[in-house]
Amino acid sequence: MFKLLLIEDDTTLYHEIKDRLSSWSYDVYGVTDFNHVMQDFTSIKPDLVIIDIQLPKFDGFHWCRMIRAHSNVPIIFLSSRDHPTDMVMSMQLGADDFVQKPFHFDVLIAKIQAILRRVYNYNTEETVLKTWCGATIDYEKNLVSNETGSIELTKNESFILKQLLEQKNKIVSRESLIKSLWEDERFVSDNTLTVNVNRLRKKLDEIGLGQFIETKVGQGYIAVEEAF
Repeated sequence: MFKLLLIEDDTTLYHEIKDRLSSWSYDVYGVTDFNHVMQDFTSIKPDLVIIDIQLPKFDGFHWCRMIRAHSNVPIIFLSSRDHPTDMVMSMQLGADDFVQKPFHFDVLIAKIQAILRRVYNYNTEETVLKTWCGATIDYEKNLVSNETGSIELTKNESFILKQLLEQKNKIVSRESLIKSLWEDERFVSDNTLTVNVNRLRKKLDEIGLGQFIETKVGQGYIAVEEAF
């Protein structure tokens, strides 16, 4: 049974979401003190976190930063605000998805199921280590390392890189990536993919690899191989 931490201060909505998720056999936990969310996170060790943006004391962005400083656990944001910068900020902080309130519960459960399948199943393949442009990619640990250094990727970033490298030197369409990541493109905005790829490229820049992920305008992305 997967453990989910729901960081939501609206008591009515919290219990509604908890009851619905529990009916899908998820073990749902809430926050006991919104001043010390990380204490609950550390003790529960959830498999996925759902965070509202507007919270008492500190907002959801703050807690996302705190969680990301210690863990790559999948994170879904909930928000009643409709400003596009909220979604961009969420993705830049390392969130895996964003759900706009009010939402249809089927959409939320579809997102949760897709993320859990992707995060906890795709690393079971036989090949865990890959080499690319002189770097070693460890899909199990979500690490990319070369002689310059090592970077840690989020689950989404690691998955995107894996999809691109499986078709190295070939263009992977945006539609294909969105379907692979979220399984149904109706549940994710095109901008979410852009933010994730840009964040991946920025991290790869730290070890001199960002230039090898190219954008093909109107087509998609391509991971090119440098000859060594």
